[in-house]
Amino acid sequence: MDRWARWPSRQALTRQGVPPVRLLINAGMWIFGASLLLWDVARDDAFPGWARIALLAAVAGCAALVYAFRRVTVDHRLGPALALLALLLAAGAGLRAVGADNPAAAAWIVGVIVSMERLPLMAGLPAGIVASGSYTLLGDHSLPGGLAMGVGFLLVGYTLRLDEEARGTGYRLLEQERAARRAEARSAALAERARIAREIHDVLAHSLSAQLVHLEAARLLVERGEDRAMVLDRVVAARRMARHGLAETRQALYALRGETAPVEDFLREAAATEGARFETEGERRRLTAETGLAVRRVAQEALTNVRKHAPGARVTVRFAYLEGEVLLEIRNGRAREAPSGGPAATGAGYGLRGMRERAELLGGTLEAGPAEDGFLVRLRAPA
Repeated sequence: MDRWARWPSRQALTRQGVPPVRLLINAGMWIFGASLLLWDVARDDAFPGWARIALLAAVAGCAALVYAFRRVTVDHRLGPALALLALLLAAGAGLRAVGADNPAAAAWIVGVIVSMERLPLMAGLPAGIVASGSYTLLGDHSLPGGLAMGVGFLLVGYTLRLDEEARGTGYRLLEQERAARRAEARSAALAERARIAREIHDVLAHSLSAQLVHLEAARLLVERGEDRAMVLDRVVAARRMARHGLAETRQALYALRGETAPVEDFLREAAATEGARFETEGERRRLTAETGLAVRRVAQEALTNVRKHAPGARVTVRFAYLEGEVLLEIRNGRAREAPSGGPAATGAGYGLRGMRERAELLGGTLEAGPAEDGFLVRLRAPA
């Protein structure tokens, strides 16, 4: 029942998605038919002088009715559409009454086709039958021939309806696919922006916060009037961290381009820089760019947090190649020095969240929390 009451889609009733060649063919057919009709009227000797002009005006009025019918059906307005169709059929009857057989037949035939093509079937089929009956009963032909032609025009209209609905459905599916692709592109852009934001945090926040720790310590030493060598030692450490941060920035750019570097070597160097013990297990193998980058960034963030919140604590970095995954553990004991308020407050505050995001994006897990007498960060990532 829903199919009988449903209008053809707006895409089916308009030119949306129609190939240019098809539009040219349709326009050519309408122009050819109208030209034949006008030629027939122009050479009909039964309508001399003003009568011929009046007949041409009547034919033009029928064309205007068809155009208006097509416009109101696009907006799914059933009442005006039926009224215009009734006027078209009445005009055909009037043309038949004055002896203009061909224009009358054209009006009825067009009425049959457009009613089946553009109206809901529960209204279009009765209207098409009325138009077909008008052509069959009032036309200048035999009853069997008129009946066969009327049924044929009904089928032509219904065939056009099916063709246009199929085209409209295809156009809607194409639009949905385009919308899905646009949404996918936006999602990919947002994901890439999030990835770049994590890189900025992991590289710059790590490097700058480490430099700030050393510079803040140097400031405090200067204020207390400590030995110049102690101040210089802190400045040199800050300079070393700046160079390290520059190297990390280059590595991040390599990673964003899909290039990789040995993760185990990086962890060993990072552990040595922080005075941590490094342990490795399993057979060394090449990791994907995403997994390698995640391991490096988690190690960076965890070691930075140890430096800020537990200075002087003993730190162990353990990296293991397991079956189908890698394991990174960074464990620290209690702080031997009280962290100063200024340096500990540095950083963007997104470290743990960023690490968890990296793990989840890879399909891995990250645990971070108190363990024994210190703190433990454990990352499992597929490899």
